Amino acid sequence: MAERTHIGTDDLIVTRTPLRISFAGGGTDLAAFYEMEQGAVLSTAIRKYIYVTVKRHGALYGEPIRLNYSEAELTQDIASIKNDIIRECLRFLKVDPPIYVSTVADVPEFSGLGSSSSFAVGLLNALHVLKGERISASQLAEEASHIEIDVLRRPIGKQDHYAAAFGGLNFFCFNPDGSVAIEVQRIPEGVLSALFGHLLLFWTGIRRDASSILHEQKANTPGMRDELVSIRRHAHELHSILCNGFDPLKFGRVLDETWTLKRRLASKVTNGRIDSWYTQAKEAGAVGGKICGAGGGGFLLLVTPPDRRQSIRSALGDMTELKIGYEAHGSRLLMPFAQ
Repeated sequence: MAERTHIGTDDLIVTRTPLRISFAGGGTDLAAFYEMEQGAVLSTAIRKYIYVTVKRHGALYGEPIRLNYSEAELTQDIASIKNDIIRECLRFLKVDPPIYVSTVADVPEFSGLGSSSSFAVGLLNALHVLKGERISASQLAEEASHIEIDVLRRPIGKQDHYAAAFGGLNFFCFNPDGSVAIEVQRIPEGVLSALFGHLLLFWTGIRRDASSILHEQKANTPGMRDELVSIRRHAHELHSILCNGFDPLKFGRVLDETWTLKRRLASKVTNGRIDSWYTQAKEAGAVGGKICGAGGGGFLLLVTPPDRRQSIRSALGDMTELKIGYEAHGSRLLMPFAQ
């Protein structure tokens, strides 16, 4: 249920929405799986963001709609908007022109950190504020997932929308009726520091649209039930490791097992270059890891003993490391200063 807020018609609205790292359970948040039996995902928001700016477009401009993202669009009506998410968010919330929307991100698109879902969440958050409404994180996640999955028919799951809306470290359960149970993890600061102290994230330089991988994975789901059940179990195991005295070696080994299974879900989850990088990292001391998101490129996540971090950086010298930290908050309003 939306609450009314008092925003002026000329106010500039800016939201900041985190990206995420999913440790285990990916694939079980697809309806093709959770409609048969419950799915589960363990993920964390990170201090890398999507920023969305929204305001009423000025009357002196020649076009009623101006959009700036990786492209620029000047259009006369909502139906003409090429950006699928912007077009459908405006339609869904019945936001009429004139309107200006701009977005910038800390990482490239198609990188496996949930950027499209974070964009949908951040844009909806901003548009609700434009309408004078504030909504819950649950409603924000459901609206964003509805637009991407039901309206745009993208072959994705719900986990990214919930991670972006809620922030923090969470254990999500996806129920056969479509509902989502959120277990916010009250992890001691020392455990969070230890967890992130054992993580390294490297950019492969490969940007890919995950749609083809996810379409194949969705089609393969009935025949991959055993693999997905094991991947779901890994999410539970990692959850237990974090809640019962963090053991980085156990955590890394489970991640290694889940990556082995994930590679079977679709033919392009990995390739020769990714396999080579992962082998080099393990030979240099990494305990485990995985490609973030659907696979095929993006970011390589590694669980690494602190004393082996430099060795792994040297072994992966042709890759760029992305420094990451824990983000406790989900999508937030930065301007106007309402929180």
